[in-house]
Amino acid sequence: MTSPAGRAVRDRGLRLLDRLRPLTTHRARIAQQEDPRLLRDALVRSLEGRDMSSIAEWVDALGTWAWDRHHNILSWYVRPLFLLPFCYFACKRSLIGIVLTLVALATSMAWFPAPDRPDPAVVDMLRAERDYLLGEWTAAKVAIALLVPLMFAALALALWRRSIRWALVVINGAVLFKIAWTFWFGDTQGALAHLTPALAGLAAVNVAIVVAGRRLNRRRSAPALPERTA
Repeated sequence: MTSPAGRAVRDRGLRLLDRLRPLTTHRARIAQQEDPRLLRDALVRSLEGRDMSSIAEWVDALGTWAWDRHHNILSWYVRPLFLLPFCYFACKRSLIGIVLTLVALATSMAWFPAPDRPDPAVVDMLRAERDYLLGEWTAAKVAIALLVPLMFAALALALWRRSIRWALVVINGAVLFKIAWTFWFGDTQGALAHLTPALAGLAAVNVAIVVAGRRLNRRRSAPALPERTA
């Protein structure tokens, strides 16, 4: 069954397509005339007025739909686990894999259906996050926000150089900082709701990385097989 937010996204998307259909036909006729100036003017007109407002409404409905689904506690348990494929692709030095993992992490908040009755503690925690993001941005908030890309960059660099120890330092430092943030900016119940998924994910990631690191060290220390002579 589609949720009300999902139906709103779908309906606004259909209305947007209906409004853009005449403009698309008009652009096709202009393209046949092979006049770049007319094509440019048509593109400008297509992005003005009601079309831009329709796009804004659709984006707003999409954000509301994703935010409602983020209230599903399963997304909180899944998100820390994305550190595992990120670490794997960093060890493999695969930029494409790293980028795809970050895209999956960003969209994972909307992977699970919105709960019929969200946990009040989850609601309180997400409300605190929303108020924080929509509030006034001070220099301190900008500095805290910059820690996120810096953490991923430091983690990728550590594993790019095959340093399991520094990777664990970065991961544990980042997760513990996020836990401290929830207790500082959120209320106690909301922070406790975040604490269990965060610690469970951190434990799973630590175990997986330690095991992978030991296997990597055994491969490095294994003696090379002697070459066979004819």
